[in-house]
Amino acid sequence: MKKLGLTIVLAILFGAIAFLAFGPPDASANVDCYYYSDEVGYLCGAVAPPSNTFVVPEIPANSFLDRTRYGRLTKDTYVYNAPGGSVVRHEPYGYLTVTVNGWETLNGERWYMISHGEYIREANLIDEQMSTFRGVELLRQPERPFGWIVARGNVIPSRAPYGEPDATLGILYRYDFVEIYDAVEDEEGWLWYDVGDGRWLRQTEMSLVDLSKRPAEVGENEYWTEVDLYEQTFAAYEGDRMVFATLISSGLNRWPTYEGLFQVFDRHVQTKMSGAEGQVDYYYVQDVPHTMYFDELTEIALHGAYWHDRFGFKHSHGCVNMPPYTSEWVFNWSAEADHDLWVWVHTSDPHHYFDRYQPEVAES
Repeated sequence: MKKLGLTIVLAILFGAIAFLAFGPPDASANVDCYYYSDEVGYLCGAVAPPSNTFVVPEIPANSFLDRTRYGRLTKDTYVYNAPGGSVVRHEPYGYLTVTVNGWETLNGERWYMISHGEYIREANLIDEQMSTFRGVELLRQPERPFGWIVARGNVIPSRAPYGEPDATLGILYRYDFVEIYDAVEDEEGWLWYDVGDGRWLRQTEMSLVDLSKRPAEVGENEYWTEVDLYEQTFAAYEGDRMVFATLISSGLNRWPTYEGLFQVFDRHVQTKMSGAEGQVDYYYVQDVPHTMYFDELTEIALHGAYWHDRFGFKHSHGCVNMPPYTSEWVFNWSAEADHDLWVWVHTSDPHHYFDRYQPEVAES
């Protein structure tokens, strides 16, 4: 049995007293209640909440992601049945990624095995640098919208909405985490957000997550997820409690990710994906990790994408690309659900901030 720290023991004691005195807490109705942990559950009143709402999830000990080498084939790659052997096939064009399963050396040249009985020359492999972004787990409900810087390059805040960048306020970088404390709309219709410490940024610099109401079809204790096509973000919920959030890349305008409420109908730890054969955008992607198909009509899935790091922007052929470690988290978490995981895909309106957090501004 794991030993509980003094803090958790006291928390359990206070929680038990509160339960006996007042009955089980209604966490959705009482703003003084918060989710402490799986062992403790919800606590209310005198017990201090945890100091952090957001934590970066740990990588599971059995994760294969950090032990796998992925690569992309160069144009005009020949695949052989053995190092220096006979040609199995010729790949003249397209975007083709593979998993390196081992290598052999012949006459001083390295040959990579990409599957059983298939080898390529070392010169025909370009290593894919997998994103290490891991999103955040939430220990309690967020008090305000939050998200990440997605702009590439240095982001310099302003001291006021639509003000000039002020380097004395520091520099923000891609994937830096932010919370939103205020918002103002400029004359061009862009929102400017107060990210704390007197720093203002235009909405184009970041992608945000905010609490959403559970779809009516989803049960009060069911697992469900939200894909926000406007913000290019993703959130996971257990009932009304948000438990995880990350950036994603949905379909480009030519290959859109369709809106609607779906359920995952097929799951694969690793699987092959291909499409547009014979066309200029032909692709063949080997060993796509943690794939969860949810749109049966168009065969669209949530899955890890080890071949790009454009999360926060549209980038796919229709699927919801996720940083690999975040798709792994969702895959493992949703395996505990007693039903097929719900996936709600929609386009949010960033101006909802004023309805929720500044109703007097929205009414004026």
